[in-house]
Amino acid sequence: AKAKSASIIIIDELKLTEAKTKALIANFATLGLTNALLIGGAELDKNFKLAATNIPNIDVLPIQGINVYDILRRGTLVLSKAAVEALEERFK
Repeated sequence: AKAKSASIIIIDELKLTEAKTKALIANFATLGLTNALLIGGAELDKNFKLAATNIPNIDVLPIQGINVYDILRRGTLVLSKAAVEALEERFK
C-alpha cells in the first residue's frame, strides 16, 4: 500500500556534517516529511541520528532494526541506498 501511495522514498544516504536538528527539519520540510521512518545501512551516521532524535514523529533505525510495526506506524518510509541493498540481499 505504501508503494502505491508514493510514500516510499529512496535517498543516497542518511548523513549530516553536523548534528543540527534545525537544518534537518528544514530538509525534511523540503521533502514533505512530517511522519516518517528512516532506515539507514548497518551503521547510522552519528550526527544524523542525534539531529533526528529531537524531531517528533520521525524515527531512525539501522537496517537491522526494520520491523513491520514501525513501518505501519509512520506515513512515509525513507530508505537509504545501503538499506535497499541490504533488503535485496536478505530476500534473495
